[in-house]
Amino acid sequence: MKNSLALLMVLFSVMSFAQTETTGKINTVIVVKHELGYALHKPANTKEKKPLIVFISGDGEKGTDIEKVKINGPLKYLKTHQLDAYVLAPQCKEDENWDIESINELILKVQKENEIDADRIYVTGLSSGGWAAWNLALSYPDKFAAIVPISGFVDFIELENACKIAAIPTRIFHGLLDDVVKVDYAITIYKELKKCNAKDVQLTIFDDAGHDSWTRVYDNQEIYDWMFKQRKMNTNK
Repeated sequence: MKNSLALLMVLFSVMSFAQTETTGKINTVIVVKHELGYALHKPANTKEKKPLIVFISGDGEKGTDIEKVKINGPLKYLKTHQLDAYVLAPQCKEDENWDIESINELILKVQKENEIDADRIYVTGLSSGGWAAWNLALSYPDKFAAIVPISGFVDFIELENACKIAAIPTRIFHGLLDDVVKVDYAITIYKELKKCNAKDVQLTIFDDAGHDSWTRVYDNQEIYDWMFKQRKMNTNK
């Protein structure tokens, strides 16, 4: 028995020393598929080039019922008013988050299929759509003539890139009483843009508003009039 045990210990020792280690490399390509629903409002005259408003809704409008993107924002305004512009509203699926590249691909598709004035493309969004509006502008700073984020937030890592959009006219809106997305986000990105010598950026904080600070903005013709005056060529001066 003792001899058998000793033999097993010797065999175990030999097997332990026989172990080897290898190294190597692997190249992988990971493709993530995203599906975006969207609603596109077209102006009465589609033969002449018109501006495009890209409206990005919040988490409450996620899903597959496209009517949800008309609950707030420019498409809600269009139920009772007119805008001489295209209005594009993508819709994020319920179990996904906004994918910035997918939104850009959608914009390119709409540009290709319609008479869009490339110097007058504007991006605006509320809540998580405000986050997407910031990130879309930061990812494609040469695309937009104006940015209007409402009740949105900016990832802290993206704040380092604020100067990329300092030349784009920007209107930031937030509610002081917002308990979903703290107003500090709006104040912080505003200060970062001012550090970059942004000449046309304004922050409006509504003292009596909570998370919904967008209704009074989107239900007012003033914001659309301001956007339509902005041209991308002005941002390069």
